[in-house]
Amino acid sequence: MASDYAISRFASWRRPTRVVAVGDVAVGGANPIRIQSMTNTDTMDTKATVDQIERLAASGCEIVRVTAPSIRDAENLAEIKRAMKRRGVRVPLVADIHFTPNAAMVAAEHVEKVRINPGNYVDKKKFEVREYSDEEYRLELERVAARFRPLVVRCREKGVAMRIGTNHGSLSDRIMNRYGDSPLGMVESALEFLDVCEDEAYHEIIFSMKASNTHIAIQAYRLLAARLAERSGSEPGYPFHLGVTEAGDAEDGRIKSAIGIGALLEEGIGDTIRVSLTEDPVREVPVARRIAARGERRCAEDLRAASIEVATADLPNPFHHDRRRTPASDVGGLVLGGDEPIRVEIDLGDRVDWGSPDETARALASSLGTLREIECESLLADATDERAIANFPAWTAALERAGVALPAAARVPLGLLSAGAGVPKGAARIAVPVSVRDGFCAMQAAAQAAAMSGTALEWSLEATRDTLADLVDRALSALENAAPPCVLFSVAGDPQPHALRLLAACLAERGQATQPLVLRPGTVAGAAAPGSEDGLVEASIDLGMSLCDGLGDVVSLPAGSDPAAAVDLGYRILQGARLRTTRTEYISCPSCGRTLFDLEETTARIKRATGHLKGVKIGIMGCIVNGPGEMADADFGYVGSGPGVVTLYVGKQIVARGVPEAEATERLVALIREYDRWQEEDAAGA
Repeated sequence: MASDYAISRFASWRRPTRVVAVGDVAVGGANPIRIQSMTNTDTMDTKATVDQIERLAASGCEIVRVTAPSIRDAENLAEIKRAMKRRGVRVPLVADIHFTPNAAMVAAEHVEKVRINPGNYVDKKKFEVREYSDEEYRLELERVAARFRPLVVRCREKGVAMRIGTNHGSLSDRIMNRYGDSPLGMVESALEFLDVCEDEAYHEIIFSMKASNTHIAIQAYRLLAARLAERSGSEPGYPFHLGVTEAGDAEDGRIKSAIGIGALLEEGIGDTIRVSLTEDPVREVPVARRIAARGERRCAEDLRAASIEVATADLPNPFHHDRRRTPASDVGGLVLGGDEPIRVEIDLGDRVDWGSPDETARALASSLGTLREIECESLLADATDERAIANFPAWTAALERAGVALPAAARVPLGLLSAGAGVPKGAARIAVPVSVRDGFCAMQAAAQAAAMSGTALEWSLEATRDTLADLVDRALSALENAAPPCVLFSVAGDPQPHALRLLAACLAERGQATQPLVLRPGTVAGAAAPGSEDGLVEASIDLGMSLCDGLGDVVSLPAGSDPAAAVDLGYRILQGARLRTTRTEYISCPSCGRTLFDLEETTARIKRATGHLKGVKIGIMGCIVNGPGEMADADFGYVGSGPGVVTLYVGKQIVARGVPEAEATERLVALIREYDRWQEEDAAGA
């Protein structure tokens, strides 16, 4: 499979890009990953806007976007810049333009960068289905180019940069009718505008391909990188601005952003990022900095990494999500693979007191008993000596007495197995850490012990990327005269996503493409508390990238001090990766000067009323720009349509206009009931 969207599919080698100057801030090339955010004040309120810009700059934001929905707003950007100068605030500004080309022409006189959305800059969005002949399409394209060209010329003359920012939910009818609601449509929409820019010898361009669906966002950026590489050959490409739009708030907003942005940075794709949260924009900045720091660290670590030659033909398609197929397997009562959902396990590590199993079991039951609507599906504990192996049945019995009837797996040292200690009785599987330093005979002994006891075996490979293939060969060879009921693989340590991808490729190359895979966060994530923001970001990237790749049958997270929090994080990551829906999903925009109500307060109110609805997607948008198109994946929509009034949607269809804001939440609930998607809270938690 071609991997020309990235230099390597197994290392974080940064995609070569040209440098684009946004005022004093250089984006792309060897520059750091730049941090952006956007004001949510009224652009006509100069003081409030400059106050927020100053707070953003103080928090580490390097580029600030301000909405300019009208010519009047665009003209006030000049006053905002003057007020910034008086205060000594030097951060460059980006004018955000959607429907008003004339406003863009004015804004380009005052800011360092203009952002336009091809889907609604000059095209119409009426959700019309129409067949275009090639000639009709060409004429429409010429009309679009004619309206766009003056802005290109002005930006070139003024030395102003431009972001061509395609959004999944706001593709034009023309693009939708030809390419569909797809990553391809997003890319083609952007490239049409690039053609005009290059015709005018204008190259100060940054691209974005945003979606609320992490799969769509990742695929669109990869596809654009591949298409630009075809156009430019060996020349550096254009920089990318990364983001997951309408990510929401709190943990879920951070998880979706970490997955979508972090997975691309892990591949060396991305030069500037914005985390879009339905919160005070200042709170976006530290999250973005954590994600960017992770990406830069990976690229620095891999700077001198050797190239890896492994066939990638059997890896999942990077431009389309396909789950790696494994046969359904019963592992100690837990069925995984096949059509089963990806399972959630907590790794207790060495936290089991083998001398007092009842006490440990009661503490675990107390924590897991706080979960609602989700459940832990498997446990893993270290059994590192003969006492642990002997007491393993007592521990599983204690779990049952405490009401924790779950498959329990044991992580057993290779040396203990090869010394004849035996497999813990009742273990659902044994996870055996192995490295290139371990003897082949010991690995054979472990495989035979698993086979003789009828226990599933997980090879936990402790290897660097340059030794992983050899270790896979040894692990497979050790199985030649032993047949455990199921053999799983995992990779221990960092860097997790690339190592998992390499493991899948190595297994496929050896005719073992269907062996189940266990996913674990890397050592950095494991060292951070699961409930901390650092731990959340690291685990979301480690697991989310592999999950979006289509890899994995089990996610296993460290229990930390709160096993229930670890389980909850696992399910949230699975939902953020669009692979297992277990709660309400809110597709809510981060608010800007266009927003027609208090988005944070409204989102909180809607969450209180609907937060128990498993699997329902609700779009909460501040204005029509982020309305029916932007919430393309939502089942129901709540969109500001005027001061104090809301429009309600089912999918993309309007069902109620002019709803007073004071009544809108109740009307939304009634609408969900009407379409038979409502669940009572006690039933939802059953």
